Amino acid sequence: MDEVSPQVRWEQRTELPLALASLVFLAGYAVLVLAQDLPSVWRDLCAAVMAAAWALFAVDYGARWRLSGQGPRFVRTHKLDTVVVLLPLLRPLRVVKVYEAVQRRRGQPRLSLHARVIAYAGVTTVLLGFACALAVYDRERGAPGTDMHTFGDALWWAASTLTTVGYGDVVPVTTGGRLIAVALMACGLALLGAVTGSFSSWLIQVFSREGDERPSGN
Repeated sequence: MDEVSPQVRWEQRTELPLALASLVFLAGYAVLVLAQDLPSVWRDLCAAVMAAAWALFAVDYGARWRLSGQGPRFVRTHKLDTVVVLLPLLRPLRVVKVYEAVQRRRGQPRLSLHARVIAYAGVTTVLLGFACALAVYDRERGAPGTDMHTFGDALWWAASTLTTVGYGDVVPVTTGGRLIAVALMACGLALLGAVTGSFSSWLIQVFSREGDERPSGN
């Protein structure tokens, strides 16, 4: 049995705490964006909680960098992790790493692993859409010529963008909003590819097993 590396052990132990920290970060950001009339003391508390969560992400990144033994090359080989630690709202993009693990797995993949990727991608899509809706609404509200007057408009825009439908009835008009839109389009395509790829592999595996188990004719 192969010995598990220190980096893998670290990642296994920190995955759940960091997932909870990312939810706390998102909740704090949501309060800051949506509760504009909140007393300053509560807004300061939310900002402090977000800073603490980001500090955990930074510590995790630094620990994995050191445990990898790769030195500066770690940044090049872990581009997604680098982006996530700089932009914590994009942490749900880690689903791509799970999908890569499925594709690189030797031998016949387990059905439960494909189901996990599909479920993780679904949850990630919801969280990512909500986070981007918050970010774009924070920049669009009150902007001259904006179509995004409520957070409901922002959610509708995020849903149509993630699903690549793009109705065009609500579009960002600010530079920051459009940059977020481009990022969300790319993320939507990546998540859609992860789900469809895993689902297709699962179907092929099911049909192959059915063909192997079917009795041959005389």
